Amino acid sequence: MNKSNIIGLILIGLIMFGFTWYQSKQYEKQMEAQAQLDSIARVGQMAAMALDSAKRAEGIVTDGEMSGVKVLNMPAYKDSLLTEARLAEASICRLSNSKVEIEFTTKGAQPYSALVKDYMSFDSTALYIFKPGMSQYGISLYVGENINTKDLVFQITEQTDSSVVMRLPFAQGGYIQQKYWLPEDSYMLQNELSFVGMENVIPRNVSRYDIQWDVIIPRLEKGYKNEKQYSKLNYYFADEKKPEVIARGRDESEKVTTRFKWFAFQQQFFSAMLTSPQEFSSADFSVKFFSEDEYKSQGNLMACSAKLQSEFTGGNEVVIPYEFYFGPNDYRTLKSYDQKYEKIIPLGGWMVAWFNRIVIIPCFDFLGKFISNYGIVILLMTLLIKLLISPLTIKSYKSTAKMQVIKPEIDKLNEKYPNEKDAMKKQQAMMDLYQKAGISPMGGCLPMLLQMPILFAMFRFFPASIELRQQKFLWADDLSAYDSIWDFGVNIPLLGDHLSLFALLMAVTMFVYSKMTSSQMSDDPNMAGMKFMSVWLMPIMMFFICNNLSSALSYYYLLSNIITMIMTWYIRKFVVTEEKVRADMMLNANKPKQKSKWQQRLEEAQKMQEQMQKQQQKNRR
Repeated sequence: MNKSNIIGLILIGLIMFGFTWYQSKQYEKQMEAQAQLDSIARVGQMAAMALDSAKRAEGIVTDGEMSGVKVLNMPAYKDSLLTEARLAEASICRLSNSKVEIEFTTKGAQPYSALVKDYMSFDSTALYIFKPGMSQYGISLYVGENINTKDLVFQITEQTDSSVVMRLPFAQGGYIQQKYWLPEDSYMLQNELSFVGMENVIPRNVSRYDIQWDVIIPRLEKGYKNEKQYSKLNYYFADEKKPEVIARGRDESEKVTTRFKWFAFQQQFFSAMLTSPQEFSSADFSVKFFSEDEYKSQGNLMACSAKLQSEFTGGNEVVIPYEFYFGPNDYRTLKSYDQKYEKIIPLGGWMVAWFNRIVIIPCFDFLGKFISNYGIVILLMTLLIKLLISPLTIKSYKSTAKMQVIKPEIDKLNEKYPNEKDAMKKQQAMMDLYQKAGISPMGGCLPMLLQMPILFAMFRFFPASIELRQQKFLWADDLSAYDSIWDFGVNIPLLGDHLSLFALLMAVTMFVYSKMTSSQMSDDPNMAGMKFMSVWLMPIMMFFICNNLSSALSYYYLLSNIITMIMTWYIRKFVVTEEKVRADMMLNANKPKQKSKWQQRLEEAQKMQEQMQKQQQKNRR
């Protein structure tokens, strides 16, 4: 690569950096303005809700005229018992087992908070999937008038250590009942929604009811970008291989018009799920992430909303089962429920996910049973993986070494066939040379390609592995988040607000290894760009990428680079020496040769090319 090319690349890099910095500043200004507008909107919404509550408490409602607010003196509900339920004072009750503690409010007979035991938030406080009052769950139904259960206070009719039953009675007879029970040693909350004796209350033409569940998921992890990137909403169609995904780290909404079985508000390591064994008819989903400033100041990650429709068949007693899951995104735990819940864990595409499920997760779990330090577990797992793929590594290096030995012969062929019209002859001569030397054209590339699923599997596995959450190793206080040896205090475009030592060491070892292997690359001027990319560009790019990702991932790549360098040195020194390579080539040259299908096709193509050239010469005459 000449001086002009290098200067050009540097200038392009400076222009990209300046443009990124400018865009970042513009984005920050836009976000500040939007945050002000959102705050004003939220204040207005809260004020309107407060005004509405006060008026309903006085027994009046408004007609919602756009020209002005007109107050009408009328009961809040036609049913006097509903009016009493609207004005009644709510109370809190709770169910608890060894895994979770769930509080319920009688206002709406709904979950009020969900505490997950045996886990802590990033700041060592209790871990709530949603905090008290940060969830609104209501059933909307027409009972001669529209009601939403979240506005009405139920009566507790039965309560034990593991179950609670709440009812909403009607003046014409009948009641709506919510029954919750929490099995021991389970994250699954069982629920039965019942409509009892409501045939005279609910009109016969009512064929559905609506559910709306709004949840604010709090901040639970150390880094905003990482937690946001791995948080999303999933919904699952029965008998499908995996769930559908929306809002993967960004604001998004979606309308689902076909029947589905369950959905999940998924934070990076914990989820709130709702399953309907009878399936939901349709839904409107939306997710909005809080800004980084709100994330840090208010401690909230995202606001999730699900507007669901379910069929209503009618009858004297209608019982509809539901299941709530409030717990960790642990692969074995989710898989134990046999509902495809484990598919929400982002393990990659089918090949990468298959490798993670069949190899990485069992290996990781097995080592974790005997070793409590996960830094050591990652070290042993890296050594094991490198040992398993060592035959591929040796084969790749042998192919590269043989190419170095026959390089003079290749140069001679390049001199012998300098013209493009002799490209087929040159290719055939190259293939003959490779065959005599016992070299496969794909011998160096194929083993490396086979290792790519492992690299992608690790990239997916570590950020999604809850076992690494809040696990300390060396200077890293949480292997599932970034490690920091220097907090800048300001956000630097592309880099972030900190410096990760694992990411820096990984980039340095990547540079050193690329330097080691670049000496074996061809001196062809066309390869100069490839050398520059592998030696300089890739380590720098990987540093910027990994600086904000899981420190376990950077640590793994660091170990992988170090082990690879040691293996390369050992292979060069003792396994694939130049003397051994030449001896193998001499032995291979004496063996009878059998043309491969590739060579046969190449010879046929060469003959056709020669015939075409002869025909063209005849036509010219």
